[in-house]
Amino acid sequence: MVRICIYMGSREGRDASFRHAAEALGRCIAQRGWGLVYGGARVGLMGAVADAALREGGEVIGVIPHHLVEREMAHEGLTRLLRVDDMHARKAAMAEHADAFIAMPGGIGTLEELFETWTWQYLGLHDKPIGVLDVSGFYRPLLDFLDHTVAHGFLNPETRARLVAAADPDQLLDCLMAAQHASPTAS
Repeated sequence: MVRICIYMGSREGRDASFRHAAEALGRCIAQRGWGLVYGGARVGLMGAVADAALREGGEVIGVIPHHLVEREMAHEGLTRLLRVDDMHARKAAMAEHADAFIAMPGGIGTLEELFETWTWQYLGLHDKPIGVLDVSGFYRPLLDFLDHTVAHGFLNPETRARLVAAADPDQLLDCLMAAQHASPTAS
């Protein structure tokens, strides 16, 4: 089974399109017969994506550190909820269970997870595809900045090209699978 790890906010943000996109992404993943891996909360975009996948009969694995069980309100209705010791263990467990990664709108935690996963890919620690769901242009400034880093010689174009982006959940999932099959280590 293909499993998609999603990084996103434990808040909903100020634009209703963020929640709608989270729900659409959860549905799309489940309708494809794939699994969802995420941070294990029942609030914000995290809860929206999990609940949407569950309503469609999808497998949902949540990973949450003990210290966030109350703060992020752990989702007890998942297929599996893994409780881990800390944030490092959370990210490692999420990566271990995933075949690809998506960042949705979120704050510093989401950005940190995205960049760490992308760095791990760059360093050859995994070769799983990574993308951003650019809901309502949320990631456009970041994508422009990354192109700026390429123009200034701090990021090579090949590495930049490995971070895919789309505004539509189905299109992004298709891009990730195409990237996975194009990967030199894909079987």
